[in-house]
Amino acid sequence: MSTEQDKMEFPRRETRQVVVGSVRIGGGAPIVVQSMTDTDTRDIDATAAQIRKLEAHGCEIVRVAVPDREAAAALLAIKQQSRIPLIADIHFDYRLALVSLDVGVDGLRINPGNIGSRERVRQVVSAAADRNIPIRIGVNSGSLEKDLLKQHGGATAEAMVESALRHIRILEDLDFRAIKVSLKASDIPRTLKAYRLLAKEVDYPFHAGITEAGSLLSGSVKSAAGLTLLLAEGLVDTLRVSLTAPPENEVRVAYRILSSLGIRPRGPDIISCPVCGRCEVDIFRIANEVEQKLARLTTPLKVAVMGCMVNGPGEAKEADIGVACGRGSAVIFKQGRILRKLKEEEIVDVLVSETLLLAGE
Repeated sequence: MSTEQDKMEFPRRETRQVVVGSVRIGGGAPIVVQSMTDTDTRDIDATAAQIRKLEAHGCEIVRVAVPDREAAAALLAIKQQSRIPLIADIHFDYRLALVSLDVGVDGLRINPGNIGSRERVRQVVSAAADRNIPIRIGVNSGSLEKDLLKQHGGATAEAMVESALRHIRILEDLDFRAIKVSLKASDIPRTLKAYRLLAKEVDYPFHAGITEAGSLLSGSVKSAAGLTLLLAEGLVDTLRVSLTAPPENEVRVAYRILSSLGIRPRGPDIISCPVCGRCEVDIFRIANEVEQKLARLTTPLKVAVMGCMVNGPGEAKEADIGVACGRGSAVIFKQGRILRKLKEEEIVDVLVSETLLLAGE
């Protein structure tokens, strides 16, 4: 097991702090994990059920799409069934933001490229200020203002930053500073550059992620690469892993990224071998079933699932709990000591039950 000396140190950019419901963001608070529902918000039961599922996986803030007035009106009933803060995602029609605020959402996300005139923004800001509700200025490379696209020759990092600053200044001129900012592109270099540039200009907390990252596999890889770079420079206060996949996977991947870097350990760290011709059990099945059955575990534990006796005993012994497999069998280690030998068909159930026992869950 790793020691204190082995842990990586990551700086945190000094920022203001905003409060979304009961969750603090920036100002030294732990990095917050977010996701977004993919249900029709007008379907109250389906949306509330998905929020509960996200919460069970560790989601701390959830955002919902608000495409029309019916969706905005549904937010009241949805919020009543949610124990985590609810963010209304607003595009095009500023009046939807006003309705969302009236029904009691905990935060707004507006896109400066499509929310409308300065006067419309002023009305939204005034209503948010009256209720102490923070606003995220969400800049996306795919929806920048036309004049900035022309000025910068495309959706460059500089254009994204200028868009953000343009709308930050509007809010500041209205004496509103409960602001978060995001600068998202679908590629890592442009996203990283944009956050670096804006960090020199403002001290508002950043919501980070690589937008439209892709499917579960490719999106997870791209998000892990991009977020690791941002995290290493202290440019993340809250994050979303954007995947073309069920949203609970976004939360699981987010925690795996944070846990892998030692930033916010949560749940089991599954250590499994890459497999070679020495393996004499169905290690693919075993590792996948163990991971699935421990998916809801919140206690940070190192769990080793090793396919042979070359590196297996060492890894299993160093883990909190683990198995080292042989021919149709395995030896299970718990906190560095051998518990007993298992038949192949026993491995998953015994390893899972012993892990849960160790975790106290």
